Amino acid sequence: MALSLHAIRACFEGAVPSAVATCAPDGTPNVSALSQVHFVDDVHVALSFQFFNKTRENVLAHPRAAVLVIHPETAAQYRLELQYQRTETEGPLFESMKAKLAGIASHTGMSGVFKLLGSDVYRVLEIVAVPGNPLPSPPPRRNMLSALRRCAERITVGADLGALLDETLASLEALLDIRHAMVLMLDGSGQRLYTVASRGYEQSGVGSEIAMGCGVIGVAARERTPIRITHMTAEYSYGRAIRESVEREGLDGLETAIPMPGLADSRSQLAVPIAGGGRLLGVLYVESPEDLRFGYDDEDALVAIAAQLGLTIHMLQQATEGQDEAPSAAPSAVPERGAPVAVRHYAADDSVFIGDDYLIKGVAGAIFWKLLRDYESARRTEFTNRELRLDPAIRLPDISDNLEARLILLERRLAERCRFLRIEKTGRGRFRLNVSRPVKLVEMSG
Repeated sequence: MALSLHAIRACFEGAVPSAVATCAPDGTPNVSALSQVHFVDDVHVALSFQFFNKTRENVLAHPRAAVLVIHPETAAQYRLELQYQRTETEGPLFESMKAKLAGIASHTGMSGVFKLLGSDVYRVLEIVAVPGNPLPSPPPRRNMLSALRRCAERITVGADLGALLDETLASLEALLDIRHAMVLMLDGSGQRLYTVASRGYEQSGVGSEIAMGCGVIGVAARERTPIRITHMTAEYSYGRAIRESVEREGLDGLETAIPMPGLADSRSQLAVPIAGGGRLLGVLYVESPEDLRFGYDDEDALVAIAAQLGLTIHMLQQATEGQDEAPSAAPSAVPERGAPVAVRHYAADDSVFIGDDYLIKGVAGAIFWKLLRDYESARRTEFTNRELRLDPAIRLPDISDNLEARLILLERRLAERCRFLRIEKTGRGRFRLNVSRPVKLVEMSG
């Protein structure tokens, strides 16, 4: 083909409706408006199947179609000659098209009408440029390849997981002008993701959770595929995703939900799975208050960055299994001042409250409670990752429930919520608990 699908990918963003022409067995033509033409790969596109109409009837009887697509910025038109191959009603392609269609429907006021029933996959036989006088192409916002190269160089520098995550988000802002982003890690159960780093939000949201399959982030994790939305949609909003997540997990009677960071007026969203060592590690999520902020080039760049991030996280995880560094010199004991503060622990879910304020739960809560008990019984302040990993009371499933990520989560929650309890790294695989106010540990039965 003289033209390639890659060269005209902007035509598949859904910004301008397309038209599809089919033919009945008796030769009667039919032309219909089409909500979405989705780029699949070098030789395939997928059309949204929403209604069993004349187009659908014709394609099933005679598997050929022609589609007219329009470039949203130049108005250039292209005719695609297609051959129908199959319909997918679940899986990564279906979920990606479903999410994008939800944004298109919301943008056009058709949320109650546009419902994806299937993704019809076609092989592209020919691409023909329709004669006309298109506008000149606008200059690109930035050199994506150069930005990607510099970003990849920067995110390999981090000496530990916390530094790696912070550098990744800083690089997205400095090099790709992505100002709102977060990284979520998959917990050991494989049912939830929890926020370990964010950038560009008033509240960090570290420790906030979302269930697998909920919202843009949860669907990207479940299907292990990028999910990109170019217009605001209530169907994939934070509020709805969090409500669904809570309903799935059930309420435990305690107010332990940490608010998810996010833009109130998010209009473009992109969630990319992070994988390493052959398994899902988490999700890199970015968003913008602008419509159509993230295109196919942005998606490609974020997929590459997530791959680099996943590989580096996997290498860091492997390194933590090795020999711990020798401990740094212990500082003089921090004097405790002030009235004692009650720290409550609920064994049912390992949630921890400092006074009346919720801090953390789950594995991070179990870790924190172990540290406090050791401090109370023996005034112990120096700890190693290895001993935590081997402690059965913490119930750490395996390396897949990233211990380093849990410690980062705990460290950052303490920094945000408590002035007199701190965790600081003292070497590879080692850290210190600093306590500057008396604490009273209270084990709760409920």
